[in-house]
Amino acid sequence: MSATSFSPSRRNLLAIAATAGAASLLPERLVAATDGAAIRPFHVNIAEADLVDLRRRVKATRWPDKETVTDRSQGVQLATIQKLARYWSTEYDWRKCEARLKALPHFITEIDGVDIHFIHVRSKHEDALPLMVTHGWPGSIIEQLKIVEPLTNPTAHGASASDAFHLVIPSLPGYGFSGKPTAAGWTPVSIARAWATLMQRLGYTRYVAQGGDWGNAVSEVMALQQPPGLLGIHTNMAATVPANISRALAFHEAPPADLTAEERNAWDQLADFYGKGLAYALEMSNRPQTLYGIADSPVGLAAWMIDHDIRSYGLIARVFDGKTEGLTRDDILDNITLYWLTNTAISSARLYWDTTQISNGAGFFDVRGVKLPVAVSAFPDEIYAAPRSWSERAYPKLIHYNRLDKGGHFAAWEQPEIFCAEMRAAFKSLRQPT
Repeated sequence: MSATSFSPSRRNLLAIAATAGAASLLPERLVAATDGAAIRPFHVNIAEADLVDLRRRVKATRWPDKETVTDRSQGVQLATIQKLARYWSTEYDWRKCEARLKALPHFITEIDGVDIHFIHVRSKHEDALPLMVTHGWPGSIIEQLKIVEPLTNPTAHGASASDAFHLVIPSLPGYGFSGKPTAAGWTPVSIARAWATLMQRLGYTRYVAQGGDWGNAVSEVMALQQPPGLLGIHTNMAATVPANISRALAFHEAPPADLTAEERNAWDQLADFYGKGLAYALEMSNRPQTLYGIADSPVGLAAWMIDHDIRSYGLIARVFDGKTEGLTRDDILDNITLYWLTNTAISSARLYWDTTQISNGAGFFDVRGVKLPVAVSAFPDEIYAAPRSWSERAYPKLIHYNRLDKGGHFAAWEQPEIFCAEMRAAFKSLRQPT
């Protein structure tokens, strides 16, 4: 797509990735590497003083006035964020999350000058298929914790040994326990190359990749780069929007008259997101360093993160109203607290800025031209649910498509059982060597 296909205000954000394209111990490399490719054990250990300081800061929040409307149109509502803050400062226990993290094997390896953190869990089933799962923003490895056991140990979860995966779950550069780049230039292009290097270091010669949000961008770029061993990818936030649809949305035109009901639903979701949901990404694409407030205020960070998209925010608001949803209050605060404790509010935001610098003006959801096998899971409360028709056109080797009844942007986190079933179905045809 040409650079003129989006208005300037959208180009800075939505171009982000389409340009991008023109359990157990590790193998022996864990203990011996002389070429700078050493893989080192990593241990999660947060100082108590950091948790005390966090609670103090939350309690000391200076609150603004209440919004002047009764709906969510002005952003995160005061009542919601105050409920979150009250629970965070009085009842929430980070140590429970830390214990779950410590139960898994963590590692660090340096790639292109940055320490890359990852969880690596090998299945007891030796024929398991290696799977790399990449998170996005405002996500983290916390999103994937619920899927580790079902995917690596399927026989204990109603599936067969032939459904097993070895899991590699990295933290994006500048996110979580990964190192923070000290120079510009980390984009889906460089991250995709780094992920291929990581899988090579782990000794995997046949593997698949999965992602949503930035994880989708990275996975699709990996598919474009076609590193040795990558068999195919799965996405829960597919890039399938046809060029004519993308142009019409950018210039506020009427939807084409020939859209099917499924395509019109996708149009409506995209129009709403483009019109009302881009503020956070535009700021991070243009001026990430200005966001000092979210590095200094835990409540500021929380509000910034939970306002990612309207349907996810609605779910989170209901959770703090005491309703049962796919996520719990602890789930939500585990993720936010990880960002706070690692001081990655701004380093994570720079991924938007860095990627904008290489943009050719194409959109985040625009078709990239992936030729490898692709599987798509369309969750109804995603930013947009990719229609089957668009997916078939976007991915010539579409090996799986399923439109789910429930689930949103954080699919593995919100609906882990559904997500795991999708992983098993999506990659079944790629398990046997051809």
